Amino acid sequence: MSSNIVRVSPWRTLGFAALTNAYQTLGTRLDHSMRVLHFINNTNGDCAISFDGTTDNIPVLADSFVVYDLTAAQDANEMFRYEKGTQIYVKYLTAPTEGDFYLVSIYGKGE
Repeated sequence: MSSNIVRVSPWRTLGFAALTNAYQTLGTRLDHSMRVLHFINNTNGDCAISFDGTTDNIPVLADSFVVYDLTAAQDANEMFRYEKGTQIYVKYLTAPTEGDFYLVSIYGKGE
């Protein structure tokens, strides 16, 4: 089922003191099939994202953000999404001394 009504999950966050050079879970698992993931690195250290807790998938530089919008180019059945239940992990590449790391996730109503 697809929807044209936007819903936003509560953000997931880790403070700089909780970040380590080993992957930590970034909040709870995704509770819906997400259309958009917005990673916000409000720390002064470079960080990395992993979708399996091992593989370095996405770098997010200090004081920056990245947005992954999977619905910008819709597929025919509108099923190209981040899978419900996915756990996201974050670690630092350079140790931060301030700030927080956030994940904002967006899905369609009823999805």
